[in-house]
Amino acid sequence: MPVVSGTAHPNTAPDVPSPTPVRPRSRRLPSPWARIAILAVAAALCILAYVTYDITGNVSYVVERRTSVVVTMLVVAFCGAISTVLFHTVTDNRILTPSIMGMEALFVLVQTCLVFVFGIAGLNLLPPVVAFLAQTALMVVFALLLFNRLFTGGVGSLHLMLLVGIVFGVLFTSLSQLMQRLLDPNEFTALQTRLFARLTRADAELLPWVSGLVILIAIYAWRRHRMLDVLALGRDTAVNLGVDHTRTATRLLVVVTLLVAISTALVGPMTFFGFVAATLAYQIAGRHEHRYVLPVAFLVGLCTLVGGQFVLEHLLGHAGTLTVVIEFVGGALFLYFLLRKAAR
Repeated sequence: MPVVSGTAHPNTAPDVPSPTPVRPRSRRLPSPWARIAILAVAAALCILAYVTYDITGNVSYVVERRTSVVVTMLVVAFCGAISTVLFHTVTDNRILTPSIMGMEALFVLVQTCLVFVFGIAGLNLLPPVVAFLAQTALMVVFALLLFNRLFTGGVGSLHLMLLVGIVFGVLFTSLSQLMQRLLDPNEFTALQTRLFARLTRADAELLPWVSGLVILIAIYAWRRHRMLDVLALGRDTAVNLGVDHTRTATRLLVVVTLLVAISTALVGPMTFFGFVAATLAYQIAGRHEHRYVLPVAFLVGLCTLVGGQFVLEHLLGHAGTLTVVIEFVGGALFLYFLLRKAAR
């Protein structure tokens, strides 16, 4: 039988147009400024919850006390986070921190020397502002003398920097322990309470001074965020683009040392807090520009301190110390990134 024109063969499948593949919609992440706004709202909620939660007794005294603690956390969050980000920019490495380089051991040495020379009684007679300024000045001078050549002399080996920092830390710790063995037992006990970091023990008289210093440093760092972006490209690239690397790195080193000195003199040593805040900020910001990284790092550190203190103090009934938890998590995070970098 002849095949009729226009009809398909019974064994031939009709031509069916293939369906157009559906492309999954890519989720558009919030812009960096939107992320900063979200973090700012989260930090404000944490502060509000910490200040107003379960207020009993003398309301004005409780609010004043908690507000003083919040201001201390603001200062510590800024100092720890910003100093670490700036230190990463200077060293062109996101693993090194000022604390790893022996800054905290230097603070312990300065505290021990002051107690060894003046004693606890003599040290307590000093006005808190005078003692704070003296400690900060000593730490800045010592740090500049010890680390200026290391950071601005073109030393690029990560292992050499870690080795030098560990050696200085061991030296400072050994000198501190030697003087502590010569102290009176009562003075030794009082010194140990000064060396343990506590966010709730800061002297209220110091807060106006440190707040003023922090505001000035914030203005200085923000006005130079474009220069920091160039400096983060590396020493050779920054020099080729016209940046005086030695002078700029020296100034940033002064700022970093001053921030670490302010934080440690106010509440005590916190080795890995800045590392945690800076590392999370790099992931959350999603950009390398310092105009995004700096505020994100500060807000992450603030949320960590205020939120963590709220949970431990109000929800868990002072079940632990926040600085111990932060040091544990930060130390584990530091080892993870160090081992991952070594495995590459």
